[in-house]
Amino acid sequence: MGSLISPVVPFIDFNHKDLKQGTSAWASAMKQVCHGLEEYGCFVALYDGVPPELDGAILKATEELFALPTEIKSQNVVDKPQFGYAGQIPTIPLFEAMGIDNVTDPEEVGKFTELMWPDGNHRFREVAYSYSMKVAELDHMVVRMIFENYGLEKCYDSHVASTSYLLRILKYRAPETSDQGDNALPRHTDKTFLSILNQNRINGLEIKTKEGEWIGIDLPPNAFIVMAGDVSMAWSNDRIRACYHRVAMKASTTRYTLALFSFLSGMVQVPRELVDENHPLKYNPFDNVGLISFYVSEEGRKHEYTVKAYCGIETPVV
Repeated sequence: MGSLISPVVPFIDFNHKDLKQGTSAWASAMKQVCHGLEEYGCFVALYDGVPPELDGAILKATEELFALPTEIKSQNVVDKPQFGYAGQIPTIPLFEAMGIDNVTDPEEVGKFTELMWPDGNHRFREVAYSYSMKVAELDHMVVRMIFENYGLEKCYDSHVASTSYLLRILKYRAPETSDQGDNALPRHTDKTFLSILNQNRINGLEIKTKEGEWIGIDLPPNAFIVMAGDVSMAWSNDRIRACYHRVAMKASTTRYTLALFSFLSGMVQVPRELVDENHPLKYNPFDNVGLISFYVSEEGRKHEYTVKAYCGIETPVV
């Protein structure tokens, strides 16, 4: 079945001059954020925090990165599953990806840059770090709204301290056949707390609604898609819905996407405040990297929502 362009996923303005805690603008945006995450697993953020010149620079840097020889790109090896280079995969031939782990640490960005360009590439290093820091600011704002909405403001600082970011840099070349385009990236949920995507003005992301319908999202400039991952679904005790999504390539040009993924260190568990008679405990404590490792296993790939198979409780308890 084909997909429709979504008229329903919330578009939320994060550029409002009064968007500060305690204001009506903040309260309104917070409600919309949580409605989007609970109903669709995502929303569109209108966000000018990444200025046009930086947005253009990161796209140029992305093109430069993927133009490197495969033997150079394949050196992007990370000891966590699906964090490093991926490409030349027969089942998804349009897809290629690279990753900069701990991208909000300038030293880690420097190590990645030196690996790709032994003679140095100061511009790439500067742009990748600056872009990631700007998008991380949006992540912090969204997370603060989530915690405030659920009455967990006291837990916000410790959550941020346990968060690390991966900049996943994705390339989809133009399809040669419609079948290739329809399956540019198969359906899945991310194993993140949140994922923030920049489609660089070439659409392709489709999300699955609760009713089982696939809908596309048409983004204006300076807009990002914020998606909930399996980790936030489990952490929220199923209040938040992980966004089931896929990529379909209809464009006749290469599509570059930047995804800032947030992951949690230590054991993730449902806060006591989110367990009651109406919301019995549905998940055991779990490790985020362990969840990813389970996902890439033969057993893990059998499940629509990996986290439910990994640490879900069959008979929820109060």
